[in-house]
Amino acid sequence: MKLVSICPSNTELAVYAGLGDYLIGVDDYSDWPENTLKGLPRLGPDLSIDINKVAALKPDLVLASQTVPGMEKNIEGLKEQGIPYVIVPNPKTFSDIGKQLLWLGEETGKRETGLVAHDRFYYWLEKYKKLSEQVTEHKTVYWEWWGKPVFTPGKQNWLTEMTELAGGKNIFSDYEQASVKTDWEDVYNRDPDVIGVIWVGVHKEKVKPKVIKKRPQWEEMRAIVNGELHILDEPYFCRPSPRLLIGLMQIAAILHPNIYPAYSEGFDPMEVE
Repeated sequence: MKLVSICPSNTELAVYAGLGDYLIGVDDYSDWPENTLKGLPRLGPDLSIDINKVAALKPDLVLASQTVPGMEKNIEGLKEQGIPYVIVPNPKTFSDIGKQLLWLGEETGKRETGLVAHDRFYYWLEKYKKLSEQVTEHKTVYWEWWGKPVFTPGKQNWLTEMTELAGGKNIFSDYEQASVKTDWEDVYNRDPDVIGVIWVGVHKEKVKPKVIKKRPQWEEMRAIVNGELHILDEPYFCRPSPRLLIGLMQIAAILHPNIYPAYSEGFDPMEVE
């Protein structure tokens, strides 16, 4: 089996499902796990894959995606060159990601590895669901995907589910859609207990807290006053892959350290305790 993945979340999904050894090429932005991806051909950014490079690798299957607008061009190119591909279903919830693992196992003829990964994934979901039942005071959380214009997740998004599993409440879950465009004043008026900044595609080192604190009246917000502004690792929150488990572990320990275990850097949720 020779697999090509053309977006980071698909690469992570494949590795989690035990298919990492079958990867022969990936997009430019796939960055985990380093050891598995080291030396693999890079095929261009996920919105503009070099289809000729893909064809030259002669893959048995390409893991394509339609998670964001613009990826349709890649799929058209694969069709034109007759390259075998599947479109990985676009998840909205943690359960959807679990189903992806089963689906990928079926699609690649590796049903057993998909099933093992699925069960491992649900082990952690169930563990955190039980811990969340101990929470009596649910903290409100504002997630920032982008700062200007402001984009934040709504109800139909895995971050809302993650927040609930961590014993919190997404302050924009009153919007049904997956992504909400709003403004600084609206966030200020909602006055969350905790702010999690995860700008899409931006390393956390490049996000400056002092810039965020300078927004009009934000220094008065409860989260800022109480030191609950957190700049977090974007890949653990913004990519629809099983690595969202790491994001869950991080935010849960932030919201309720007396209930949830501290997250240890480098801990691998692919393993069961």
